[in-house]
Amino acid sequence: MLKNAPKFYEVAKRIVEITQDTILVAHNAQFDYRILRTEFRRLGFDFSKETLCTVELSKDLIPEEDSYSLGKLTRSLGIPVSDRHRAAGDAQATVKLFKMLLAKDLSKNIIKESIRLEPKYQMEPKLLDIIDGLPSITGVYYMHNKDGDIIYIGKSKNIRKRVNQHFTSTNHKSKKMQLQVVAVTYEDTGSELVALLKENEEIKRNKPFFNRALKRSIFSHGLYSFTDDNGYINLKASNVNRKGTPIVTFSNMRSAKSFVSRLVDEHNLCQKLSGLHYTSSNCFNYTIKQCHGACVDEEHFEDYNKRVSSIINYYMFDNQSMVIVDRGREVDERSAVLIENGIFKGFGFYNLNYQINNLEVLGNIITPMEHNRDAQHIIQTYLRRKRDKLKIVNLNNHEKHT
Repeated sequence: MLKNAPKFYEVAKRIVEITQDTILVAHNAQFDYRILRTEFRRLGFDFSKETLCTVELSKDLIPEEDSYSLGKLTRSLGIPVSDRHRAAGDAQATVKLFKMLLAKDLSKNIIKESIRLEPKYQMEPKLLDIIDGLPSITGVYYMHNKDGDIIYIGKSKNIRKRVNQHFTSTNHKSKKMQLQVVAVTYEDTGSELVALLKENEEIKRNKPFFNRALKRSIFSHGLYSFTDDNGYINLKASNVNRKGTPIVTFSNMRSAKSFVSRLVDEHNLCQKLSGLHYTSSNCFNYTIKQCHGACVDEEHFEDYNKRVSSIINYYMFDNQSMVIVDRGREVDERSAVLIENGIFKGFGFYNLNYQINNLEVLGNIITPMEHNRDAQHIIQTYLRRKRDKLKIVNLNNHEKHT
């Protein structure tokens, strides 16, 4: 294989060119870096680079693995590898592993440290140059100051367009950000749901200065249920409180009312029992034969409650274990959001060659995240909007729903 390959001195100049202003990432970086430095030293050139080792990062971010060799680690994490022990195959496997480690680094220590080390970012920022280097993809973006600290986190379905809006806006907050930002890094998520969840988690974890003005909670209203004196399950949209658990949550009352109206129309529910029509007699839909008469005791409460209960179970993932499968970052990849017993556990990416119901691999690829009301609201809202376009894998019985 090496018989007709070029000698090191023939490619040395090209290696210097392609590694300029970069950080060397390798599996067991100390070994690769030592080989490079030795070969350059023989040519009388002092090759110096900052390095990142995916072995050390893996030990920190994915603890308790049996082995941290590239082969065993990639198998454990469901990373497909071709041409093992060949330069191209191992390099591609290391790239995929590094992407997973970046996703698991919720405190963003890897990125922040690289910005501090990168000399070109210490110059006066040129906002147009920053925009030119950004892609038009779905993901999360991070604005850094000259010390590498994250000063703002956002998500967008078009990162380049959204950052351009920040840089061209004339409001007070945007102008202050424009003066401080020296670099914008980003992470491709493919899935808007993953981008929303990452943004929510990482703002809470990193507390960027320009995100502090955000509301503590991204929802304010919820849909609740209760059983009245006649045995009928009622639905009611109201302000979120700490006493009850909402079926679903909303950003405002208008969204909540609109959602309930759609449920009433689609499932022939009673407007009166859904909180849309306050009356002591029948609701309006009963008059036009779209309500079966629960408001005047004509429809038996057991029949009515079956329909309402099925709606509640459909939208509330309480006690359910499932994986929400969405778009990935590449054509042959999908994202997976894991929920166990109604608790949001985290997200990950997997190759289409692997079965998502392999729970051992699934557990390894997931980036753990905190379950809170904001995350639950994000997931429920996304499911309401996109459920028909998603694949839901039920982990309770491994049934697949599309």
